[in-house]
Amino acid sequence: MANQNLSDICCYYCSEMDDIFSRLISLTSCITRRAIEFIEDIVLRDVVRLLRDSEINSFCKQPTSGTCTGFLDRDAIYLEDISFISSGSEIVNRNYSRGVHFVFKGLTLPIFFFEFAWRSAIATWRCIGYHKGCIHARMQSIVSRVLRTLHGSSDDIGWLQAAPEMAPVEDGSARFLELLQETRNGVHKLPDSFVYLLIPGLFSNHGPLYFVSTKRFFSKMGLACHIAKIHSEASVEHNAWELKQYIEELYWGSGKRVMLLGHSKGGVDAAAALSIYSQELRDKVAGLALVQSPYGGTPIASDILREGQVADKETRRIMEFLICKLIKGDIRALEDLTYEKRKEFIRKHKLPDNIPLISFHSEASVAPGVIATMSHIAQAELPWLPRILNEDADDAIFAARKVPVIVPVSAAMALTALHLQLRYGEKSDGLVTCRDAEVPGSVVVKPDKKLDHSWMVYSSWKKEPTEPDACEMCEALLTMLVELGKKASK
Repeated sequence: MANQNLSDICCYYCSEMDDIFSRLISLTSCITRRAIEFIEDIVLRDVVRLLRDSEINSFCKQPTSGTCTGFLDRDAIYLEDISFISSGSEIVNRNYSRGVHFVFKGLTLPIFFFEFAWRSAIATWRCIGYHKGCIHARMQSIVSRVLRTLHGSSDDIGWLQAAPEMAPVEDGSARFLELLQETRNGVHKLPDSFVYLLIPGLFSNHGPLYFVSTKRFFSKMGLACHIAKIHSEASVEHNAWELKQYIEELYWGSGKRVMLLGHSKGGVDAAAALSIYSQELRDKVAGLALVQSPYGGTPIASDILREGQVADKETRRIMEFLICKLIKGDIRALEDLTYEKRKEFIRKHKLPDNIPLISFHSEASVAPGVIATMSHIAQAELPWLPRILNEDADDAIFAARKVPVIVPVSAAMALTALHLQLRYGEKSDGLVTCRDAEVPGSVVVKPDKKLDHSWMVYSSWKKEPTEPDACEMCEALLTMLVELGKKASK
């Protein structure tokens, strides 16, 4: 009995649910039918209006003579149309209205769907065209970046020689070799009437032996020699201001003019000081020797920081982290060595004509033996070991206080020199091409042996007694600079 009651209850609820769903379906169908009829009526009204306007035009175009008997005149048609619209009566009052109604009643829905499909197709085509344009622009940007990366500094290397307003250079390599041979034979011609200032290059603050051997070599000859204490990782203009202060301090303290020898970026900083503060330093500086200095720029800095090439933003962020965060420097120290910045600076600031200039550049060896070796070794001095005052034993004691520190700069310079030779076909010392190191209006010195960029400031692991060292080359360069000053003063 209970099972029968449960069955009746279930049947009752099922019938109720069926009734609800059937009503919902009927309501949905009714709403759909009304919406379709509404759309059909709108389209039908527009079509009837179009046909009636065409009929009116045809009546008005018929020729008439005298009075318009048997035809509708314009005013009657206009009044009838107004009466027709305002009354809201059925459009089927005219003979053609009923036929039009039945003809277009079934075509309204297909026309609506055709219009929807057409607009959808146009929107889809526009979307495809937009994305196609974006992809095309993206591909063009990638191709442009790749081409700019591959092209690199091909058009910038040696721009100083191509500029017509730049003064020509003079080759002084033969005289330099003569003075170098005299120096090696014990003939020292450097006068003590000057103060000699050595200006280190980029990252020299992290190389404690930078120019140390050269300064000690000059001091043993009784010459006043100093190493400029500047922030090597600062911008060129900042270092130019510091050098200007340093030169004036040395001049007023000793009463002697200053001879400048700058290596790498140090030569660029010194040239900037003479260019910007030429009036203040005119009578205080006797000459400038730029040793392996990127006066015209360097492809290494330009290729690293060039905008518009592949991974330019990522490379710049890496360099900013290394220079600004890691070693507490300024990214402008590297930016100022790019071709773009050097062109801007040189065209704005000219070197004075009354100061003798020497441009020294070299070519690094790219032999496989050099690439595979660690021939250049820095030497750290142990300050806690005592010194013996006897000058005869000083060299031996000093040798005992030095500890070699392996720095494979020769291998690195050989690799970069090989890269520049294969990519651009340019000879270089590993960082600076020979053409970019030649200052317009200077005397150019080219050594007869292959030297990399770091040879002039760091000692070699195996020193050949028959070969000159960096100290003797610096002495020969400054001796030649003194001679140039004497010739200019005559």
